[in-house]
Amino acid sequence: MAIASAPRTLDSADRRYLSTVMTKAMLTEEEELRYARAWRLDGDQKAMQKLVTAYLRLVVATSTRFRNYGLPMPDLIQEGNIGLMLAVNRFDPERGVRFSTYASWWIRSSIQEYVLRNWSIVRSGTSAGQKALFFNLRWLRAKLERAGGGTLTLDDATRDEIATALKVSPKDVTNMAQRLSGKDHSLNETVGGEEGGDAFQDFLVDPGPNPEEIVTSKMDGGLRHVWLTESLQELSPREQMIITERMLNEDKATLEELGGKLGVTKERVRQIETKAFSKLQSAVQRKARQAGEKIAPALEDASHLALA
Repeated sequence: MAIASAPRTLDSADRRYLSTVMTKAMLTEEEELRYARAWRLDGDQKAMQKLVTAYLRLVVATSTRFRNYGLPMPDLIQEGNIGLMLAVNRFDPERGVRFSTYASWWIRSSIQEYVLRNWSIVRSGTSAGQKALFFNLRWLRAKLERAGGGTLTLDDATRDEIATALKVSPKDVTNMAQRLSGKDHSLNETVGGEEGGDAFQDFLVDPGPNPEEIVTSKMDGGLRHVWLTESLQELSPREQMIITERMLNEDKATLEELGGKLGVTKERVRQIETKAFSKLQSAVQRKARQAGEKIAPALEDASHLALA
């Protein structure tokens, strides 16, 4: 659905979609675990769709909180869908966290980032030239810096060069540079420009870890442990023993000690260790790539979940 400006009302097709989404039943904790395990372990597409469909209502509910920020509701929902799909692909059901809680963080983060990327152009103008300037100014400035071999100041010559390249006025370049650097608003100003809305200071990054970062860190650590455990099984028993004794145990054995146990020289132990470690690294990296490749097709499947 092509929308020229952010809608304050939705048409009948949109309303039917939202009504359908909001009437979908949320999953129980047991259902979340069952579907998440089926997707994570077996790549079960139907299980993945069950998770996604049940929590599209979280996307819609979160999107409505940002509806006064001057952005089209369908775009907000699409960004939320992307966050939901990332949550589905990163969620570890064995970490003791509800999927609904985990997904909420990803959905909100995705929509927040979209709003912060686009608030300035929405409020300052919507001409084609300004949109091109908004999305390309940083890229073009970085390109000029690389060509010049140093940090670029926005002097008259640079401003004119960027303006010519993007077909806008030098004044537009100056104004947009200020907006992108955050100099054109107060931290107490609301993003939507309306009383009661979230202030820009609400979006500032807390130097401490937020719950999402804590959960993700734990989940990533657990996933790496799984990869390592599985990869060890690809080594021979002798290689497993050497890697475990030399790298994984708290009290690490010496080459000489292992040579005595295995009846070989310590130089031979070193050679086996080097070869085994290389095999282990390759196996872990392969599993990491395979896990990453699951995300791309799932994101493509999410496209039909947005308002079209």
